[in-house]
Amino acid sequence: MTGPHTVQVAFVCVQNAGRSQMAYAFAERELETRELDDRVSIVTGGTRPAEHVHEEVIEAMSERGVDLSDRQPREITFEETSDSDYVITMGCSAEDVCPATWSGDSRDWDLDDPDGRPPAEVAAIREEIERRVTALFDELEDRVLED
Repeated sequence: MTGPHTVQVAFVCVQNAGRSQMAYAFAERELETRELDDRVSIVTGGTRPAEHVHEEVIEAMSERGVDLSDRQPREITFEETSDSDYVITMGCSAEDVCPATWSGDSRDWDLDDPDGRPPAEVAAIREEIERRVTALFDELEDRVLED
């Protein structure tokens, strides 16, 4: 746990170059829109990060007014996942990510990898990620407002 009333969410995938970058970007927007940045913290990373964010993901997000061109995939640390209340994986199991003694909430969204997909498929993945992030923040907002 990061603070007395702060909930931490980690968006994790293998390369941190597609799905988790989109989820993180939508989560940043939710934090700002809902004014929860003092109650919810977010982090993203990969277990084996890529060199750069996938080009088709950058293009799909730019259609929604989100610029990911300067984002750099990064490795998620053991501390970041163990400090998180929620670890959301994108279609790769959390077994390699979550410590055995971790007591948080682990969820796998089981999303298709957008890497190499045509624009319409990447857009559909983006829409699903946005829907799930919004639903997650509905849940988080209820949780932090109860505290």
